[in-house]
Amino acid sequence: MSLKVSVIKDGAAVEPVDVSAAVFGQHFNEPLVHQLVVAYMAAGRSGTKAQKTRSEVSGGGAKPWKQKGSGRARAGTTRSPLWRHGGVTFAASNRSYKQKLNKKMYRAAMRSIFSELLRQDRLIVTDDIYTSAPKTRELSNKLKALGASSALIITDAYNVDTFLSARNLGNVEICTADSISPVSLVHFEKVIVTTQAVKNIEVKLA
Repeated sequence: MSLKVSVIKDGAAVEPVDVSAAVFGQHFNEPLVHQLVVAYMAAGRSGTKAQKTRSEVSGGGAKPWKQKGSGRARAGTTRSPLWRHGGVTFAASNRSYKQKLNKKMYRAAMRSIFSELLRQDRLIVTDDIYTSAPKTRELSNKLKALGASSALIITDAYNVDTFLSARNLGNVEICTADSISPVSLVHFEKVIVTTQAVKNIEVKLA
């Protein structure tokens, strides 16, 4: 089963293309999409905080004073958490925030996102997005013609001029069909996809 999606050329809709209903015609599974987005954002956390426990702090190997007879409290090390320069009782440690998400769940969530984008008229299929030179103004004018002030551009292959043109636009992100971030898909107002990229997405998410 296939769906008809209009292709935009020179600011007007031309002959539509057929897209797979298995990829672009699914119901919106909000819990699964939420799980995918959270997993991607968690994987981006660095987790670099670190403190030292009493066993990791330098020094403290010798008993400060004898066990009995000094009148002071018993002490076995100068690196006790109770002491100045001692270790931390429950020290924060470096960790990975990565979450497990299998391929079947990933594909289902991505199909759900693309289907919802199509239902909300946020998905634009066009081949008019490529620039002839690395010019920010040229790409900006193309986006204005498409009515996309905030957009994720998905191309089928790496185009140097277009990628360089998008660098200086803060509300625009560009990627290939092989490296789509679900966080970007739900973040941007519009998602612009080339016709060949649509085919690549269908193959990847089938």
